[in-house]
Amino acid sequence: MKNKLPDCAHCPVEPARRLCQKEGGLSPDWCPTRNRDLIDRCLQIYGQPEIQEFARVASVQEGEGYGGRELGYDRVKPVKPRILEIIEFARRMKFNRLGLVFCVGLRNEAEAVGSLFADHGFEVVSVSCKAGGLPKETIGVRNEEKINVGMPETMCNPVMQALVLNSEKTDLNVVMGLCVGHDSLFFKHSRAPCTVLAAKDRLLGHNPLAAVYTLNSYYRSLKKS
Repeated sequence: MKNKLPDCAHCPVEPARRLCQKEGGLSPDWCPTRNRDLIDRCLQIYGQPEIQEFARVASVQEGEGYGGRELGYDRVKPVKPRILEIIEFARRMKFNRLGLVFCVGLRNEAEAVGSLFADHGFEVVSVSCKAGGLPKETIGVRNEEKINVGMPETMCNPVMQALVLNSEKTDLNVVMGLCVGHDSLFFKHSRAPCTVLAAKDRLLGHNPLAAVYTLNSYYRSLKKS
């Protein structure tokens, strides 16, 4: 179907035969891999030495996240948790100062993560979501829209978090449990590259994929059809 938006999530071709994974492979009309103009543009970006090195190290880190590679692709198995991969990637990139932004609801976890980063030799700048102490009324939140209705309540302040880390010239920023939308604002205003250690899901213990894995059972009510 021509002029259809790219939709790799619903690609009709089995993975091993897709154009993006096999030279001369198959693809629907809307396949991004058929867009030579965009491929050429991304190659120009990768041609920048700092971008190429960042991407190269990320790919090396990806590969080393698996053991048994010498036995063939069907025998590989994951061997590292994400937090260790962040530490190793930062070390490979010769980063010294890490930023850690977190939801105040994950303050205990942030303390443990910040200490772990420091134990591995990094300088750590950590900033809570409540930094700045601004009331929610500052951004137009009404009293009845607060969590604790009728009481003073400090707004989450991802822009402040980004500005603090920008001012301290962090090399890599690690995000822990920022709210939906607040994380978007942080990414938008952070100068340093970012990675996510934990995505917030208040209901599911910060494991948002649990709802996805059970869309055909416990969370079927999320589906409209």
